[in-house]
Amino acid sequence: MSRFGLACRVAALVLAFLVLAPPHWMALRLLGRRATLAPLLFHRVFLWLFGVRVTQSGTPPAPGEAALMLANHVSWLDIITIGSLRPLSFVAKSEIAGWPVIGALAGLQRTIYIDRQRRGATATVSAAMGHRLAEGELVVLFAEGTTGDGTRLLPFRSSLVGAARAALQAESGRGRVRLQPLAITYPRRNGLPVTRSERAEIAWYGDMELAPHLAAFVQGGPIDAHVVWGAPIAFEATTDRKAATAAAEAEVRAALRGLTAGGGIGATAAGVRPASTDLGLREPEVAAV
Repeated sequence: MSRFGLACRVAALVLAFLVLAPPHWMALRLLGRRATLAPLLFHRVFLWLFGVRVTQSGTPPAPGEAALMLANHVSWLDIITIGSLRPLSFVAKSEIAGWPVIGALAGLQRTIYIDRQRRGATATVSAAMGHRLAEGELVVLFAEGTTGDGTRLLPFRSSLVGAARAALQAESGRGRVRLQPLAITYPRRNGLPVTRSERAEIAWYGDMELAPHLAAFVQGGPIDAHVVWGAPIAFEATTDRKAATAAAEAEVRAALRGLTAGGGIGATAAGVRPASTDLGLREPEVAAV
C-alpha cells in the first residue's frame, strides 16, 4: 500500500468518525443503550477501508436476546470484527480508557472497564455486566484474559461469568441467560492460508510494539476473518459458572479445530449449524492508488 493510499484511508476513517461520533454521543445521552448504530457503522467502514472481509457461521442470538459472549482473543482487530456484526459492548481493562483515540472509541462503544488492581473489581464489573444483560444487551468477554498468538487457545477464566447470575438476580422473572461461545480466526491473507510467520501481522500479543505491528498490518494486504457462533449454553440460577465456562471453552476450541481441519472459512465446528454470511466488506477502490 502506498503512502498516499494509506493517507486516503486514514482520512476517510477520520471523516467517518467526525460524522458518526457527535450524533452518537448525543444519542447516548438521550437514548442510552438504544443508541447502537454508529459503532456498528464505524467498524464496518474500517474493515472496508483496510480490506478485511468478515464471514460468520452458526446461529447468533435473536434480535433483542441478551447474551454473554465468551470469545477467544487474538488481536485488537477482534474488537472491530465482532463489533461489525451486532450492536454490543465489551469488557476491557481500565487502562484502555486513558489511551489516546482508543479510549474515546471504547467510551462510545459503552465499554465496561475492570480495574485489575482494585480489590472487589470483579464483583463491581459483574454487577454492571449483569445489568446490561438484564436489559437485553450483548456483552463480549474475552475469556482468556489476554491476547494469544492465534495458534493455541488459552484457558478461559470463569470469574466474570458470574455476571450471568447477576442478570438473573436483577430480573427475577428471567429463568436463564444465554452464554454464547464465539470463535474468531483469521485464516487467509491475500486469498492464501496465513502462515505462522504472518501471524504477527494480525495477532497482537505479549510485548509486541504497536507501531511496527500496525505497519505490517496495513502493508500485508486483504485479510479474511471468520467468526463462529457456537452452540449456546443456558445459564440458570443453579448453573456452576466454572462448568459453564469450561463448556464454552470446549465449544470455542472445537470451532477453531474444525476451521483448521476444514481449511478455513468453509468449515464449522460440531454442533454449529452452518449459516455463512458474507458482509461484503471487501477491498475498496482506493486500494489501487
